[in-house]
Amino acid sequence: MEFSIDTTYKTRTILDGFLADLSLEQLNTVPPNFRNNIFWNIKHVVVTQQLLVYNLSGLPMALSEQEVTNYRKGSQVTANVGQAEVDLLRKQLFSLLDKTRADYNKGLFSRYKAYTVSTGTTLTDVDEAIEFNNFHEGLHLGYVMAIKRALGY
Repeated sequence: MEFSIDTTYKTRTILDGFLADLSLEQLNTVPPNFRNNIFWNIKHVVVTQQLLVYNLSGLPMALSEQEVTNYRKGSQVTANVGQAEVDLLRKQLFSLLDKTRADYNKGLFSRYKAYTVSTGTTLTDVDEAIEFNNFHEGLHLGYVMAIKRALGY
C-alpha cells in the first residue's frame, strides 16, 4: 500500500503547486463550460479521500461537515475562498495523507462498507479505496490543468 500512498503524495505535490503559484482570483474563477474552479477541484479530492477511506471504514473524518457538504460529489462553487482557506487546504493535502498512512499502519481500517463508484467499480476494502482514490485524484488534476489552460494562465 505504500506505493499507492506515495503516488497520492506525488499527485498532491503537483496540486499544491497550483495553490502556491496562482492568485486567489485565478483559484476562484470558474471558466465558461466548467462547473467548478481550481480550488474546488483540489478541495474535492481531499474531501473524497476522506469519504472513501475513512467514512466508508466507519472511522471519523478529519474534516468539518461544512467542508464535506461544500466539496463532495455533485456540489458546485457557491462563494469565493480567501487566503485562509487556501492555507488550510495546503496543509490538509499532506497532513491528512500522513494521518491515513499512520492509521493504515496501525491497522485501524479493519472494516469497510462496500461502495460502487461512478465508474461502476465496487470498492470492497480500504486498499481498493486508496487505489481508486489515485485514479480519482488524477482525473481532477486533469480538470485543474484544463481550467488553467481555459483561463489562459
